[in-house]
Amino acid sequence: MNIYTGFLLTRQARDTHNGPQIELWLSTESGPAQVIIQGEQPVFFVDKAQQQRAVDIAHSSNIDVRLQAIDLKSFDHQPLVAVYCTTIAHARQLAQSLKDNDILVLEDDIKLADRYLMERFIQGSLAVTGQTQVINGSKANQYLRITQAKCKAHDYSPQLNIVSLDIECSEKGVLYSIGLDSPRDSRVIMIGAPEEATTAIQWVENEKALLLALIEWFKWFDPDVVIGWSVIDFDFKLLHRRAEYHRIPLTLGRSEQTAYVRTLPSSGQTFISIAGRVVLDGIDTLKTATYQFRSWSLESVSQTLLGEGKQIHNVHDRMAEINQMFRSDKPALAGYNLQDCVLVNRIFEHTHLMDFAIERTKLTGIELDRVGGSVAAFTNLYLPRLHRAQYAAPNLHPENWIASPGGYVMDSIPGLYDSVLVLDFKSLYPSIIRSFLIDPLGLIEGLNKEVGKAPDQAVEGFRGGQFDREKHFLPSLISQLWQARDQAKANNEKAFSQAIKIIMNSFYGVLGSSGCRFFDTRLASSITLRGHQVLKQTKEWIEQHGYQVIYGDTDSVFVYLGKVHSHQEADQVGKTLVNVMNQSWQDTLRQQYNLDCYLELEYETHFRKFLMPTIRGAETGSKKRYAGVKTSEQSETIVFKGLESVRTDWTPLAQRFQRQLYQMVFDNQDPSEYVREFVEATSRGDYDQELVYQKRLRRKLNDYQKNIPPQVKAARMADAINEQLGRPLQYQNRGRIEYVITTNGPEPKEYLNSPIDYQHYVDKQLRPVAEAILPFINQSFDDLSAPQMGLF
Repeated sequence: MNIYTGFLLTRQARDTHNGPQIELWLSTESGPAQVIIQGEQPVFFVDKAQQQRAVDIAHSSNIDVRLQAIDLKSFDHQPLVAVYCTTIAHARQLAQSLKDNDILVLEDDIKLADRYLMERFIQGSLAVTGQTQVINGSKANQYLRITQAKCKAHDYSPQLNIVSLDIECSEKGVLYSIGLDSPRDSRVIMIGAPEEATTAIQWVENEKALLLALIEWFKWFDPDVVIGWSVIDFDFKLLHRRAEYHRIPLTLGRSEQTAYVRTLPSSGQTFISIAGRVVLDGIDTLKTATYQFRSWSLESVSQTLLGEGKQIHNVHDRMAEINQMFRSDKPALAGYNLQDCVLVNRIFEHTHLMDFAIERTKLTGIELDRVGGSVAAFTNLYLPRLHRAQYAAPNLHPENWIASPGGYVMDSIPGLYDSVLVLDFKSLYPSIIRSFLIDPLGLIEGLNKEVGKAPDQAVEGFRGGQFDREKHFLPSLISQLWQARDQAKANNEKAFSQAIKIIMNSFYGVLGSSGCRFFDTRLASSITLRGHQVLKQTKEWIEQHGYQVIYGDTDSVFVYLGKVHSHQEADQVGKTLVNVMNQSWQDTLRQQYNLDCYLELEYETHFRKFLMPTIRGAETGSKKRYAGVKTSEQSETIVFKGLESVRTDWTPLAQRFQRQLYQMVFDNQDPSEYVREFVEATSRGDYDQELVYQKRLRRKLNDYQKNIPPQVKAARMADAINEQLGRPLQYQNRGRIEYVITTNGPEPKEYLNSPIDYQHYVDKQLRPVAEAILPFINQSFDDLSAPQMGLF
């Protein structure tokens, strides 16, 4: 019997006339494979003392049920029995009936396919044996079907077939064309009569033919992954709606399965399921990989990353031009359509997003297209290990959620400093988990130990938490990930390293989230409050060596060296300090706790000049806001943290002014003339293109009733004008608005009608920037910006 290795694309479990069936689709070296697994039954767990009641309730509902004794107990140490049902629907129905009768039910929310994979420690890649059959022969959409399948974990790295998809349509959502760009084929399917064009165009007669051509394209070119920009919430949502209108099954899945699209009424978010194919949205995947941009439009992101973008920027001009091109220059529209596809492909290539998504799946077992997924990743990794320790996982208890303290942020000492070092703890929270053995199972076992009487059996945490020294999984999981990341960094595998970093850092967030079944305030607090202790003690030790700690935040301390140091001198101090601190922590953990220490302080940065501003309008030092000149042997870079130049809700005007002003102050230049001239130029209108505010509407427009912020006023004005002009309403359901402050208040950028209120920009954009730094060089913005008196 052959063994096939592959990478998991999609998973699904459904009831059939032969019982529950799990369907996996894999990418293998031999092409796509459909894996059919039968004989698995849905299971959950109930208190052993309630087993007879559970049987009675099942029988009263005509549900076939099998209860089996198991060596599992709850976190309350109650013995459990496993409840097996013959269908997924019956398992769901019975679990709810038991809950309605106040019977504790555990792990009923674990899906059958997920449980099958996680219990076998299958994370993305796997090996399969079974009966094989080639479906479709040499025809389109050929695949291998494996039945009577047995699966096990395996390490396999796929080469996925990817297509970038983008649609063009009218403002009413009627399709014009569909662009498709992949290594196997690149074309635009366009409604219209054939014309000569430089772009590869497949001409079709009407919208129905367009949809049928798309379905046929998927059969012949058979992509594993579809990528795009808002590709789920816009492109596939519209394709699904138009297919329903024409009564065409949107059979884009492998084995000609219909794509399933659903939209949540509460949030408006759209989900798509296509058998054997994964859909990745560029925006969501970049966010998961922790990218951040001022704007998430394809134009803005492609300009930022690639230095190029689309030819049409304004949404209304864009719509008008697309309509015009469809009427009179369809080859130009095809070029525009395909350009969007190419840009998305290039963004994915430039950022190694596909590699990142694959590695994340191989590390955690979560679906390739899962957005976020920290809780699911933790569950996949932890649950099978927990079962082998003879425990079932607890249920969610969000109503009992008690917030845990956040990271420690020291009070800052404001000032303009020479030579400040930044020392960072490497992955502080994961290293605390490793060092102090913090773990859900360890907490349950540790609470049975008397710490004072048997310190060798448990490690004391915070808020009553204490952790078993032997029974735990999370410290070793983090240790494995830590070693893998070090190796990935050594191999310059940036996507792999980033995936590991995000997963390791998510463990604290998961344990501190009410959305995680393992949440316990004693777990999260034992991490964060230990972090507080670590930072405070580190500050004390550093100051015993004669240096001043002027600020600290979560895992970093900012150390003022007391006088100007050359870069080489600062480096030497930094390296010496971290060596001394790390040795101190190793000695402390060994002597006080009898623990190995994984805390590691690193010398991160030397700031030649460093500004720690005050809170606006106060003398108290600010937090999470600073700027400085970061030096290295090769170069200098000005760094802004939390200040206007890095915040998307401040205008480009303020950002330009801040960058230049701070650079001058840091270089010991007198900025007075620059400030005067910049204020005058702003008031003259020299920087009108830089006065635009850009803010997100976080609620529906009608939800703003009492406090109406400027962006809402501008959005309401814009949509009122859109309605008058017969254009689509842009801002009713959240979105991002660009607006300018005029003498008549905020007005949308695209419909600017009144004179600009320049004094607003001087007072609200330039003044705060200047007042954060000028007092430290004994200058005043009011003095510098006051109108100059003429000579008589």
